[in-house]
Amino acid sequence: MSEAPTHSQQVTLWLEDWCAGDNAAGQLLVDRIYPELRQIADRILHSERPYHTLEPNALVNELWLRLIHGAPVPYRNRIHFFAIAAQTMRRILIDYARARDADKRGGHWHQVSLSAVDGWNPAAQNEDMLALDEALAKLEKADPRAARVVELRFFGGLLEDEIATLLGISVITVKRDWKVARAWLMAQLSP
Repeated sequence: MSEAPTHSQQVTLWLEDWCAGDNAAGQLLVDRIYPELRQIADRILHSERPYHTLEPNALVNELWLRLIHGAPVPYRNRIHFFAIAAQTMRRILIDYARARDADKRGGHWHQVSLSAVDGWNPAAQNEDMLALDEALAKLEKADPRAARVVELRFFGGLLEDEIATLLGISVITVKRDWKVARAWLMAQLSP
């Protein structure tokens, strides 16, 4: 008389059957390991920042969608499945964080290189972001609107007319602020 398979062995059998096209085995698999994945997601999200908007169930549901609709993976066993699940969860969280950060920074805007914008040509072609940030902070004290124009144009990738609309000023004023700010920043960033 043979012994009943262990939990790990049973999951491996269901994985094999599921990969072979047995939907019933897939449902048994979901029923058995969903709570484990939910606990993992809960633990991961518990260590995230407070008020994280992604819920453990949503993370596990997204995981299942990616596993089901992604390229078929011949899972070797339960451990292999959980390793793939962990990598996929990590990618989901990274994608989520990038999307959240992109939205906070105006993700629909186009980012433009300062050297590619309207003749920007500092003496050193290697624009140091920390130096630029310091120079912008100084410009902001001297001319807040011009600093905002640089920020929107350089970091946000907005066009002059978009900046004008956003700031409630004319396009000519945007061009003038950009020209003054660019000259001021070039002087600050030149060796």
